[in-house]
Amino acid sequence: MKSESVRDEIRLRGLQFFGYHGVLPEETVTGQRFVVNLALRVDLRRAGNLDAVEETVDYGQVYRTVEEIVTSHPPKRLIEAVAESIATAILERFATVALVKVEVEKPGAPIQGIFDSVSVCIERSATKAVHSSDRQ
Repeated sequence: MKSESVRDEIRLRGLQFFGYHGVLPEETVTGQRFVVNLALRVDLRRAGNLDAVEETVDYGQVYRTVEEIVTSHPPKRLIEAVAESIATAILERFATVALVKVEVEKPGAPIQGIFDSVSVCIERSATKAVHSSDRQ
């Protein structure tokens, strides 16, 4: 059951992949490293109380989901689009995730100057849209 009031999180930090996303032509040809950080809002009480892996989220499957998107072709132009694709896929594939926070970092962004990385952070909820015909 998904609950917005739950504050439990599973965090995956520093997931690194090589991809070809970018606005500039050379980014889509030579590629570069991308770093992804995730926080998945999941009610972990049953998993903790029962010590049962089937009551939580398979971190390996989450990793493979992100890898599939970041290394996919055709590439996206914006890391905003990469982040959106990751959030959508996680919410669709993992029913127990109520909310996902996604940060996509681009350490090698083509910017003149000294910096660690450029990143975008998004937060998406699993709430479903209510159609006007469903309202009472």
